[in-house]
Amino acid sequence: MLGTGDAMYFSDGKGNAAVPPHNETVAAGSTNAGIVDEIENPNPQPGTNNFYTEDGYGGGSYGSASYGGGSYSNCSDPGAPGVDAILDYLDSLPFHVSSRCASGHYYLLNNYNPGYYGNGQSAYADIKNPKNTVFTIPPSSVRSIGDELLQHSIGWKYYGGQWNNYVADPLDNYVTPNNQYCNICNPFQYQISIMTNASVRQSHLKDTADLTQDIAKGTLPAVSFVKPDGWLDGHPASSKLNLFEGFVKKIVNEVKANPELWKSTAIFVTFDEGGGYYDSGYVQPLDFFGDGTRIPLLVVSPYTKPGHISHEYADHVSILKFIEANWNLPPVSSRSRDNLPNPKVSTANPYVPLNQPAIGDLMDLFDFGTYHN
Repeated sequence: MLGTGDAMYFSDGKGNAAVPPHNETVAAGSTNAGIVDEIENPNPQPGTNNFYTEDGYGGGSYGSASYGGGSYSNCSDPGAPGVDAILDYLDSLPFHVSSRCASGHYYLLNNYNPGYYGNGQSAYADIKNPKNTVFTIPPSSVRSIGDELLQHSIGWKYYGGQWNNYVADPLDNYVTPNNQYCNICNPFQYQISIMTNASVRQSHLKDTADLTQDIAKGTLPAVSFVKPDGWLDGHPASSKLNLFEGFVKKIVNEVKANPELWKSTAIFVTFDEGGGYYDSGYVQPLDFFGDGTRIPLLVVSPYTKPGHISHEYADHVSILKFIEANWNLPPVSSRSRDNLPNPKVSTANPYVPLNQPAIGDLMDLFDFGTYHN
């Protein structure tokens, strides 16, 4: 959602919707070969504590037989497992919510590896490689904010921690201690338009080491996405929150040390999930794919309102809406979530938009007429 404002779907790698492997052998003739069913089935397994029939990545270690699967859903089909209950819920609401489920499209509901390695080689075409996984999405034609910025000649980069190590050795990503690059975190690494264009790929996908240099030189592009590596991202099992805080503080201090850069910069700090902690905030039904529980968003800028807490409903796509509002851009596509309006609220409950579904563009966090040094 942070890159496309939309969900990706299984395709033939050329933009045409296709049916994912369904109780069939994949990667035949290799050690990865196995029978998988990559169509989601949320019906519970008898005798288990909330185990689905088919859900998630599937199984099999690298170089061993693959099995399971279950991460795609044809949510336009009420007869598909688990779909009817959600469509009925959306239809029962007192306001209209589109499922955003195109006919015959199987949408990805969990994390799969992107269709490309960092050097532009198709990872999906390489699923027989014993160091690769069959649970890789085909190259995607879903449009992203990167395409939008390129079309309007607005500079942007995605800085990923350990990107350089990953490009040099992508298939050792999970066994090389010094390479904790997150391939599933980079939305642009899924895209045909970005990854097959060597000039675009090499100019816009960078390492966080390049971020430090661009800040020092004052050569940051208009829009920057920054993702720390697995040691520093605060994610449970690989990192600690104070390491992520240190990563953020370093960037903020470096930007503030360049006064010219600081006076035109806003730094958005957010997370990818709730960490399993319960949150009582209102969760808005935006489409078939949810929304999720609340997560933190902090904005550091000389133009933010000191101490201001926004009560406007927002989600990750709100960052896309901010980019579009700031540079007067249209939504990424005709179906992406950034087409949703900004919320209209009542004083009785500002968290619940009167014009649901709606998400904010984060402009209420700023006062561009006042500079706070």
